[in-house]
Amino acid sequence: MNFLLGIVISLIAVVILVLIPWVGVGALGLHTLFGIIIPYVALAFFFVGIMIRVVRWGKSPVPFRIPTTAGQQWSFPWIKQNRIDNPTSTFGVVVRMAFEILLFRSLFRHTRMEFREGPRIGYEWEKWLWIGALAFHYSFLVVILRHLRFFTDPIPYFVHLIESLDGFLEMGIAPLAGFAVPGIMISGLVLPTALLFLFLRRIFSAQVAYLSLPADYFPLILLMAIATTGVFMRYIGAFMQALFKVDVLTVEVVKVKELALGLVTFHPTIPEGIGAIFYIHLFLVSVLLAYFPFSKLVHMAGIFLSPTRNLSNNSRFVRHVNPWDYPVKVHAYEEYEEEFRDKMIEAGLPVEKMPEETEETDTGSGEEEKE
Repeated sequence: MNFLLGIVISLIAVVILVLIPWVGVGALGLHTLFGIIIPYVALAFFFVGIMIRVVRWGKSPVPFRIPTTAGQQWSFPWIKQNRIDNPTSTFGVVVRMAFEILLFRSLFRHTRMEFREGPRIGYEWEKWLWIGALAFHYSFLVVILRHLRFFTDPIPYFVHLIESLDGFLEMGIAPLAGFAVPGIMISGLVLPTALLFLFLRRIFSAQVAYLSLPADYFPLILLMAIATTGVFMRYIGAFMQALFKVDVLTVEVVKVKELALGLVTFHPTIPEGIGAIFYIHLFLVSVLLAYFPFSKLVHMAGIFLSPTRNLSNNSRFVRHVNPWDYPVKVHAYEEYEEEFRDKMIEAGLPVEKMPEETEETDTGSGEEEKE
């Protein structure tokens, strides 16, 4: 039942985070705090935290080659080498890293152990985990790139291209009560679905639930809250305008863009007429940015500095010397035997030089000194 406690703690934490800007903006009118100060502080935490983590990783000593290998190593010419899973060149490492970063290749090869009839131990390919992770990361990336339209003027061409590809299904909702409801984006459906899948997997998979902590549930619930508020503003706001005073008309988008451009250009302003739901969305994003460097989410930067992935396996033909080695006083065997020869002979242990040989050698050297 520990996983239930972790879910409850994470859920309560996210609910409190939602209530903070709702009360702060809706009741107290702290628009400047939640629209300017907190986003700037969150960005500072994000960039400074990421830099500190990367510098610490970069300073960590990696004296030996420790790449994870899953294929034939380079050896004889007639034995085919796996140049991706066991690279010996920089090109092989680059290809391996590209597959890892863009396609999650190691996760694609991941298997789950399970007990079958017999009883027998079997291994099942975790294809749904790979698909869910790939769907989440790419849909999240598309959403971030689409949001660049709020921070740029003019809007770059690639942002328009991404939006056209993301909405190529041309699904839309008819105007309702005079409000123009925007078309549905594929990423807006895939992102919350993938997050829900990853969250349910941590609940219903006994092995994963046993290993999960509140630090695993909190980012998922926080991301689901961010996606939910974003979907709410884009699609459901038209139905709830009277309650939340949120408008999805072009005027509202222009006000949000004015706020975003002010933050980017360091000339922040707070336009009037932006509803509380936007500040909730912005506050949750700010919490995610500030929390990012101190959580497991920082693997986004750590993958580039992972010695198990970014090193080539060339130890068979290149000698790697530990640059952090310091002089160590050694006790050679000759010195050891010279010190304990008599005790070794008494114990019946073999020695390289017998005492007679040692005495003759000492006598001979003494006579030579007299001459």
